Amino acid sequence: MVRFLVRALIAAAGLWLACEIVPGIDAPGGWSSLLAAAVLLGLVNAIVRPVVFVLTLPITVVTLGLFLLVLNAAMLGLVGWMLKGFVVDGLWAGIFGSVVVGVVSWLGHMLMGDERQRG
Repeated sequence: MVRFLVRALIAAAGLWLACEIVPGIDAPGGWSSLLAAAVLLGLVNAIVRPVVFVLTLPITVVTLGLFLLVLNAAMLGLVGWMLKGFVVDGLWAGIFGSVVVGVVSWLGHMLMGDERQRG
């Protein structure tokens, strides 16, 4: 449970940074909206993304994986559509925002370490 909360905080930090540097992404609701968006993004990535990934696998293969940027942007856009306090305005904002969130999440998880290595 603690790891889930830490991951949500890291994702919220990534969303905050995306709001700061990517035009078209905004969280007018403040940190509460960012935390809700982070949890919702985690749920969307766990439930919706695998289904959409399988359905778009041929496009992903043809584009040598570049379509995954569009897929990640779509997941971020879905969160923006579902949550009133979080706005993603357009495809390019979603793509750049998902890159920012992905990099921050990757760095955060690198700092947290892997639970399997502690074993």
